[in-house]
Amino acid sequence: MIANNFKRFELKPFLIEALSAQGFSLPTEIQERLIPAIRNGKDVIGQSQTGTGKTLSFLLPILDRIDHKIDEVQAVITAPTRELASQIFDELKKLLEHCPEDKMIQAKLLVGGTDRVRSADKLKVQPHIVVGTAGRIGDLMEDQALKVYTAAMLVVDEADQMLDMGFIADVDKVASRMAENLQMMVFSATIPEKLQPFLRKYMNDPRHVHVEPKHVTATKIEHRIVPLRHRDKLSFVVELAQSINPYLAIVFTNTKEQADEVADAMLEAGLNVDRLHGGLQPRQRKQVMKQVKEVKVQFLVATDLAARGIDVKGVTHIINYGIPKDLDFYIHRVGRTARAGAEGIAYTLYELSDQQAIEKLTKRGITFTFYDFKKGEWQKLDKPPLGVPGKRRPKGTTIKTAMTPSTSTGSGKAKAKPKRVKPGYKKKERFKQAKEAQRQRRIASRTKKKDS
Repeated sequence: MIANNFKRFELKPFLIEALSAQGFSLPTEIQERLIPAIRNGKDVIGQSQTGTGKTLSFLLPILDRIDHKIDEVQAVITAPTRELASQIFDELKKLLEHCPEDKMIQAKLLVGGTDRVRSADKLKVQPHIVVGTAGRIGDLMEDQALKVYTAAMLVVDEADQMLDMGFIADVDKVASRMAENLQMMVFSATIPEKLQPFLRKYMNDPRHVHVEPKHVTATKIEHRIVPLRHRDKLSFVVELAQSINPYLAIVFTNTKEQADEVADAMLEAGLNVDRLHGGLQPRQRKQVMKQVKEVKVQFLVATDLAARGIDVKGVTHIINYGIPKDLDFYIHRVGRTARAGAEGIAYTLYELSDQQAIEKLTKRGITFTFYDFKKGEWQKLDKPPLGVPGKRRPKGTTIKTAMTPSTSTGSGKAKAKPKRVKPGYKKKERFKQAKEAQRQRRIASRTKKKDS
């Protein structure tokens, strides 16, 4: 029988049934190492990348410990974004579908962007489990609509992102109101030094499990570098998108302004595209995610908000409009594709200023291949573009690549590209010439006086 390997955790029967229904037969490494500790009430730190099964590693033991006969909050699960909170809640609902009616466990999703009064009305009967953003949970707690003082289990998911986004103070506010014998479960890709004071405040000799991925990214991702050269970046990303036929592609930008710019250009080109970033209203973001999950969108232009923890199924292509400053986000971005044994392609638009970032990613074990897109066709480059890590060239030799046009002026050969001038160059040159003419006039005037 499938999921037999989970039986040794001695979980409630309905959880084993739910795992079987979803086709889970073997626990992942993080589940193997943390489920027993969480079931035993121990504080834990789970450090792992997206896609390691961490969500089930805390949902399973928490559900196993809930007492359905007590109508009070027993566990609080926090996430940095509404999208991630909704995703966790969806996973929770899949498990609860197999819960017997006479032992039903109640759960509520509490996130910003929804009517606060209506959310409070739904809490007249306290749920057993609360999943949500720390800010909204804190608001409802302050309104005395949500009573967290009875809860002894707290999950802080994507803790490093909580820290980056300034939400740790909100989590602290919630944790301070919870039961005295609080069990805290922290999950994060990294554990920054600035997070340590918060961990020390609430955690007692935590079990720290760090799951190192066997490969920095999925083995079935092809990482393609595409040199931008002299081309207009916005026009080229549209051309690139038109050249592929993805089931679903995510175009990652570094800012929400870029996301809007790229999405608008793709829409103008007639592509089936939507956008996701922090500048959208909560209702809009929810609608976008619904469209993506229902496969009504072929291209999603997004900031890194969509890269951390959000599981969008069926992503076949990633396009990096720019390389993120934090290179961990490159890993998170490309981790959206080639999931569950599938294949994926990640395109990265390359400029010379990206050289150092590419070198660092190469040192992390990512193998890049070099491609160019010309006249509607993809061409694999024999040699990497200048500035990209590759074979060192012997002294005194030159290499002609897609990045280095020929300087020959012979018949049938490309002429050297004229050098680009900086903005304001002509104005500066005219000013320089005027100053020189003025200097020459002064010299001529002095000479004339001497002669007279």
